[in-house]
Amino acid sequence: MAQEPHQQEQMPFLQLLPNLVTIAGMCLGLTAIRFAMGGRFELAVILLILAALIDGLDGLLARRLNATSEFGAELDSLSDFLCFGVAPGVIVYQFALGETNSLGWIFVLMFAASSCLRLARFNVMRADDGASKRHFTGVPAPAGAMLALLPLFLSFAGLWETRDVPVLVAIWLGLVGLLMISRIPTFSPKAVRVPRKVVGPLLMATVIGMGLMFTRVWALMVLLDLIYAMTLIPAIWRVRGRILR
Repeated sequence: MAQEPHQQEQMPFLQLLPNLVTIAGMCLGLTAIRFAMGGRFELAVILLILAALIDGLDGLLARRLNATSEFGAELDSLSDFLCFGVAPGVIVYQFALGETNSLGWIFVLMFAASSCLRLARFNVMRADDGASKRHFTGVPAPAGAMLALLPLFLSFAGLWETRDVPVLVAIWLGLVGLLMISRIPTFSPKAVRVPRKVVGPLLMATVIGMGLMFTRVWALMVLLDLIYAMTLIPAIWRVRGRILR
């Protein structure tokens, strides 16, 4: 029996849920820009961290609910560009560069363009069945955004007032952009396998991390950035001389 027209136009809510989560993450990125323009940098950075967490959630939901689609994948990429390409650059510019160092805007443009190129390459490789799923090529956009925000984490933690060294902040932003479009292999959480003997220490590390989250959140973010940066050093060494090829 043929379905009624109104029944054919309906779709299960669970099929739409991943896209709703993606839109929520995009709204967080836009709102982070708004708060940065108002000088509320800590709140802006917190919103971007939440957007990064949501970015991992929408893909997981889509796979678990069997709701993956080309529309959802493209929507996710556009949201990622806003949240992890545009927003971090604007926030760093407002915080540490500003109008007194207008040349810093060049590095903001470099970072945003690198994020755009990184996401475009990811989309192309996603359609390639032969692409490796054991690692990413280059630093992923969310990780790049967190690395770009390291100067703010250092300032918020009271470890280093990075606003006093805008040139270093600008160079760091450009360096992170280059890492995003590089050919270095970076680890993919999907491919991580945890030995049983490491499960206990990993659970305790999670407890410590949760404690730091509610007591020394910015110091925790600095630590996570440094740990991630250290994991890149061996990969950079292996492909030295052909990082961008």
